[in-house]
Parts: sequence; structure tokens; C-alpha cells
Amino acid sequence: MKAEQEEEIVEEGPGAPENGAIQRHQYSSVSSPSTPSEQDLGFSTYYEEKVHIPEDVNQMFSFRKLWAFTGPGFLMSIAYLDPGNIESDLQSGAKAGFKLLWVLLLATIIGLLLQRLAARLGVVTGMHLAEVCNRQYPTVPRIILWLMVELAIIGSDMQEVIGCAIALNLLSVGRIPLWGGVLITITDTFVFLFLDKYGLRKLEAFFGFLITVMALSFGYEYVLVKPDQGDLLKGMFVPYCAGCGPVQLEQAVGIVGAVIMPHNIYLHSALVKSRDVDRKNKKEVKEANKYFFIESSVALFISFLINVFVVAVFAQAFYGKSNADVIQKCNETGIPHSDLFPPNGTLEVDIYKGGVVLGCYFGQAALYIWAIGILAAGQSSTMTGTYSGQFVMEGFLNLRWSRFARVLLTRSIAIFPTLLVAIFQDVQHLTGMNDFLNVLQSMQLPFALIPILTFTSATAIMNDFANGYVWKILGGILTLIVCAINIYFVVVYVTSLNSVALYVMSALLSVAYLCFVGYLVWHCLVSLGVSCLDFRSRVRHSALTEEQADDDS
Repeated sequence: MKAEQEEEIVEEGPGAPENGAIQRHQYSSVSSPSTPSEQDLGFSTYYEEKVHIPEDVNQMFSFRKLWAFTGPGFLMSIAYLDPGNIESDLQSGAKAGFKLLWVLLLATIIGLLLQRLAARLGVVTGMHLAEVCNRQYPTVPRIILWLMVELAIIGSDMQEVIGCAIALNLLSVGRIPLWGGVLITITDTFVFLFLDKYGLRKLEAFFGFLITVMALSFGYEYVLVKPDQGDLLKGMFVPYCAGCGPVQLEQAVGIVGAVIMPHNIYLHSALVKSRDVDRKNKKEVKEANKYFFIESSVALFISFLINVFVVAVFAQAFYGKSNADVIQKCNETGIPHSDLFPPNGTLEVDIYKGGVVLGCYFGQAALYIWAIGILAAGQSSTMTGTYSGQFVMEGFLNLRWSRFARVLLTRSIAIFPTLLVAIFQDVQHLTGMNDFLNVLQSMQLPFALIPILTFTSATAIMNDFANGYVWKILGGILTLIVCAINIYFVVVYVTSLNSVALYVMSALLSVAYLCFVGYLVWHCLVSLGVSCLDFRSRVRHSALTEEQADDDS
């Protein structure tokens, strides 16, 4: 059936150049999939309803329309507030003070520009990134791409579920073990995921509530600690890190890797399909792009403020502190777990230890409020991670399963490894696992950034809304910078393992990895207009020229 659909689409563009798989499917307009059978097989949106956009407003800007478009950007912004980001924030503050806030600001801005591309793809084509990949890449690369994205989702989901479990452990004063917290998180995630049965806007309101809980929780810690505002503003707007060394450099790289996540590109391109936009109407598409960008900017600004709260708290209170200082303070206040901190060395914290340290310095209330914020961050990001998994699986594999079956399969893929970690790993010793998961996600980033730049630059797919020269150049530079930073992060992590066997295995995997990335880059460059790399088109052109010459003779 799929082959028949591909033949139909190819026939729509007779005489068009076959520039590899990118030009194999021609989209003649910015409409939904062109054939009824294709529409039936696809998923126009995961949700069972679409939000109506008011049509009776003619102003250049309308708050009514902005409100109608508000929702997808805030769900997308949850990935900027997941437990992995919170841990990166607190480590940044504890290791570098306020000095890396400008890196966080820059990473958030880059993330916004990349999310803009994802939203535009969904609005213009009516398909999300996984669906476009399914139609544009050949079978083998498509399957490899799907597996890589699934790995990224599994890594992110493990961090999010473990974050919830840690929060429940702190709130219960250790009575709920890590594996128990994982089972609770799995159960309530299933319940919350079906909230959209009662209306899409109610689901989005629930996510808004969770973001509000995070803002209040981490905002409370911020007010309690009273960070120096001058140092905060200097760290945010002066791109310099005085006295920084390798530790701070690795932390800066880690911030970028934690903020820009591959599955979030796929997620955002799908969420925007929940709005009722007529893609045959160029004005409506342009308007939707505008309002989605404004909404995403507001959502990421709020997420940035929450991240700043966490960095500032640990920068003000714990930068330069030693484990001995923390042990003394914990003993004075009677907070347990002072054994978490070896007597020698500077303070090293993660989500769990960070809550304990806050409790030691600022009382039990600070610890519990911190745990509530982490629980809200983990629960919300677990839900959006599950949505990401379903969009990716549906798009790449074109599944036509029942809703419950899709949720069950998506959750099972990520939950089994998480349960194993929870059963065999102690809640107090999870930093090494988080480092590994951050590296895993960093390696998958090219498999989201390169395809989104490729397809949003292809006129055959985006028509009048394809990236112009400025966005092609800017997008290419941003993608190159982000991927280079994350590859550096991976190299630093691998070299720290001090194992010859792991070095050899990493080298072999790197060859295959770089070959596949090179394949995606080649497609991307052809889409960006580098015609000298379009070998298939040149071969076809030569064959047509020879055929014409034979006919003339």
C-alpha cells in the first residue's frame, strides 16, 4: 500500500529532478497529504479534537488569537524544565557560580530558533517531523533514524522517571524506595495521559498548572536564598568566565546538551497540528507561524526564568562550599544523610543531594518544596516524553494501533530499563547514570537537527514557506555549533572512562555513527542548494542527455 502511495505522489511532479530521496516525493502545495488513502493512514493529530481559531478579528495582533494558539509551546517548553535540566542548573551554580548564566541564555535562544523550524514544518505541511522523515528517506536510513530517536527518548524518559522517583523518596523521608517511585510514576502517567479525553484545553491547562508549581517552588527557594542581583545580571549578559577551568568548560557544554534535546523537535512539530489551520490558505498559515513563534517565545522565557532560579540558588548558597561545610551544617540542624558527603573535597550535588543540602541550610520546608518542584518537573516531562514516543513511533512506522496499545508500547520501551536501574541502583548514587544518559542524548541530536533543517529548506515540501538564504545559513551554523558542542561532550565523557576496550568499541561505533551523520548532511546540503553534491541528479541528467543524443542521431 505504501509503495502505491509513493508512486502517486511521484506522479504529481512529472519532470521534477530526482535529487535522492529528498525530491522523491513532491508536495505541490502546503496542504495535507494529497490522497485520501494517505490521509486515512496518517495521524492528522494525536488528539481527538482541534482548537478552533477565531476568524472575526482583523487586527495585526490579537490576544484572542494568541490565546487560541497558546498550548503547544508550553508543552514543548517542559523539556527545558525536566530533571536533567534542573540537575545541570544546580551543578552549574555549585561549580561556576553565576558565571555560566549567559551560556544558559544563549542555549535557550538557540533552542527557540530551532523550535521555530519544527513548528513551521508542522503548520505548513500538516505532518510532523517523523511523518515527513517516513515519506522522504529510503527504508534503511529511515529505520536507523527511528532507532536513534527512540534511544534519545528512552534516555530522556529514564531521567524524568528517576527524577519523579527521587522526589517521592525525598517527600516520604526515604519510605518510598526508588523502584516504588518508578512504579507510582508509571501509574499516574497513564492516568494523566488520558486527560485529553475531557478536552485538549483541559490537558494544556494541567501542564500550565505543573509549570506554575515549578515556578512557585523554585521561586520560593530563590526568594529564600536572596541571590546577589548584580552578580546575576553580570553572569547573564557578560559572556565571560573569569578563572574558569576544565570543570566549568565541561559544565558549559553540559548546559547546551541539557537544554536542546532531540525528541523535543519531533514533539513540537506534532503539537502544532492540534490547531485548526487551513493549510490551503496562505494567510492563515503565515498567521499561525507568527502566533506559534510568539507563544514559544513566551513559554521559553518562563522556562528560562525557572532555570535561572535554580542556578542562582546554588550559585549564591553553595558555590565554593566544601563537603566539610555541608556536613557541619547538617549536623547542626539535625538533617540526616550527612554521610552523602565525603569529608574531603568540594561540594558535588545532584537532584537528590541538592535537596538534602537545601534542607541542611534552610530548613525542612526548603527540602520538601524543592522535592515538590522536582516532582512537577519529572511528571510533566514524563508525559510529554510519552507523547514524543508515540508521535515518533506512529510517524516512522505508520502504526494504526488502538490508543491504549500505542501508549502501552511506548511506555514499556522506556520503563523496563528504568525499572532495572531503580532496582539495582541506590538513590544516592545516580550521578554516573545521568552523565551516561546525557551523553546518549547528545549523540542523537544530529538526528533531529539535520532533518528539520533539511525539510524546512526544501521548496518541494515547504513551497513559499521554505527557509530563505538567511535562515539556511543561520540554521546551518546553529546546527553545526550545537552538534560540535555535544560531540565534544561525548569525547570528554569517553576519555574519562580510562578503559582501552571501551576506547576501541567507541572508535568502531564512531565510524558507523559518522557515516550515517554524513549521509544526512549530504541530503541536507542538497536541500540547501549545494547542487555540486547532487550526484543522482547529475547522473540522471547525463543519462537523459545521452538518450536525447541517440534519438537525434
